[in-house]
Amino acid sequence: MSKARVPWKAVAGGSIGNLVEWYDWFVYTSFAVYFAASFFPEGNDTAKLLNTAAIFAVGFFMRPLGGWLLGRYADRKGRKAALTLTVTLMSASALLIAIAPTYDAVGYFGAAVLVVARLLQGLSVGGEYAASATYLTEATPPGRRGLASSFQYVSMTAGQLVGLGLQIILQNTMSAEALHSYGWRIPFIVGAAAAAVVFYLRRNLLETEAYDEEEREAGQAGRGTIKALLAHKKEALLVIALTMGGTVAYYTYTTYLTKYLSLSAGLPKETATLVSFCALFIFMCLQPLAGGLSDRIGRRPLLITFGIGSMLGTVPLMTALGGVTGFGGALVLSLIGLIIVTGYTSINAVVKAELFPTHIRALGVALPYAIANALFGGTAEYVALWFKNNGIESGYFWYVAGCAAVSLVVYLTMRETKDAALSRAEQSAKDSVPV
Repeated sequence: MSKARVPWKAVAGGSIGNLVEWYDWFVYTSFAVYFAASFFPEGNDTAKLLNTAAIFAVGFFMRPLGGWLLGRYADRKGRKAALTLTVTLMSASALLIAIAPTYDAVGYFGAAVLVVARLLQGLSVGGEYAASATYLTEATPPGRRGLASSFQYVSMTAGQLVGLGLQIILQNTMSAEALHSYGWRIPFIVGAAAAAVVFYLRRNLLETEAYDEEEREAGQAGRGTIKALLAHKKEALLVIALTMGGTVAYYTYTTYLTKYLSLSAGLPKETATLVSFCALFIFMCLQPLAGGLSDRIGRRPLLITFGIGSMLGTVPLMTALGGVTGFGGALVLSLIGLIIVTGYTSINAVVKAELFPTHIRALGVALPYAIANALFGGTAEYVALWFKNNGIESGYFWYVAGCAAVSLVVYLTMRETKDAALSRAEQSAKDSVPV
């Protein structure tokens, strides 16, 4: 195993934009409890959240298109170019939400603006995940890729923490009336401004050696095309299947958790938000530890541990969370769930990138992953609220466990990717080492 050092400048450059991307992405759902009433007529609170959750899901269904367009762009124009484009789109979408008019002012036109903004966000994030995953993986030497790529979820979680932290500050400095009236717009203004700053930072990133090698030796013919991806159908289907259980569990214990603790457990919004913030901070710190461990023992052991834990643990954990009465119990149970999910989140990016050759790596990661997220991740919150609205909330817990069971079968049968060569130069160096 190589003992080369992690290129921290490249990791930071790829991650900081990812932080802003996912801050904007998650801040929509974390502030939905405040702006839901602004875009829909008076009625049942759960019904309003269902409407905003449906718009949240719309963004996910745009992700396959974003995965295709921006994954192709990343394979043909470079990882750096794709990273710059995605953060530009995200800045524009956050600004749209910040200035969206309310139902009282223009009726359902405000909700239509939300839909357009979510479509742009979905397009952006559909390409951001793959561009970031391929950049972090390719920019890091063998033997350190699990550690480096784990910072994708470090930055994703950090973005959510910034959003939750801002929410806590606003909750403690503004009245509930002010938050529902105009305060919810503040985080979207912050997101738009931060994305504009990251645009300039990402322009100074260096392209990866693996992409430069492909550019020199193979040109653009066949790069990032559906035809080239179809030559790797097995790997593409593998990405969808291994993502299925992980993305449902991730969104259950992150974006949906605050609403669940508030609506089902009956905790105050402020307490539920604080629980999520503390649990996510610890979860963020666990990612590099698990990613580094995968560089030693392989990716499959962590994925299998997640699959078993999520399949067997979701129903009792979520049931217990629904009955908590205070901060301490909610935090402990939330952490157990997030520790289980770490087996997936810490390494899922590097596993997918290691499955494909350079000329199709970004599209190979982007499109299948985006399809899986559209089908399972984007609908997770809506499915959970649907079960709740129909009086069978526990049915959602079994749904999450079932998705994990399907992915577990894949984890048990897939090949190990830890020692995969990501370029011709790496393959040549690997072949020159005596067995």
